[in-house]
Amino acid sequence: MRVSNVEKVFHRGSEAIHVLAGLNLEVAKGEFLALMGPSGSGKSTLLNLIGGLDRVTRGSVQVGGDRIDQMSDRQLAAWRARHVGLVFQFYNLMPVLTAERNVELPLLLTHLSKADRRKHVETALKVVGLMGRSRHYPRQLSGGEQQRTGIARAIVTDPTLLLCDEPTGDLDRKSGDEILSLLQALNREHGKTIVMVTHDPHASGRASRTVYLNKGQLSSEYVKD
Repeated sequence: MRVSNVEKVFHRGSEAIHVLAGLNLEVAKGEFLALMGPSGSGKSTLLNLIGGLDRVTRGSVQVGGDRIDQMSDRQLAAWRARHVGLVFQFYNLMPVLTAERNVELPLLLTHLSKADRRKHVETALKVVGLMGRSRHYPRQLSGGEQQRTGIARAIVTDPTLLLCDEPTGDLDRKSGDEILSLLQALNREHGKTIVMVTHDPHASGRASRTVYLNKGQLSSEYVKD
């Protein structure tokens, strides 16, 4: 993945808010990258640009040889469904669906048969250790189990890139450590490329590399405001 000379500007009335300015970042295939920085530094904005959830103002974003900044909305939606898995801080599970049905949701956008979807769901749930809880609803699961469900949903399509926005931010230390161990296993044993936004140095220590975002620029060292 290569982010080149990226700028992102938001407009609030007549005011232009420059969030990212000439930012450059490369992430190797199979790398586990942690992205840190103060609140409001643009970490989630950068994650959204990498995942095709938002568009750059200027610059380019290339993932696996694809220039996603040049894609149409329709092309981008199809690319995102195939290549990106998203893990959120607050899980974003559908409360009226069981764990296995939540995990199946991304597959409904594919042409897989019901039987093939079931096989993919079972595989994803086995990877995160939740087969025994597959028919439980989110309210019946612990926070850690809900996040495992969210991770299973993110990997069920076998994506190129796993993007995690504060994946342990709503968990206690024990549950958070279990989630970080799972992410490490996905990276080391399954070869997943992971970019993780976090405020927690303990979490970033599980990644293979950490970069810091401050005032729209990246650094290999933490810079205080």
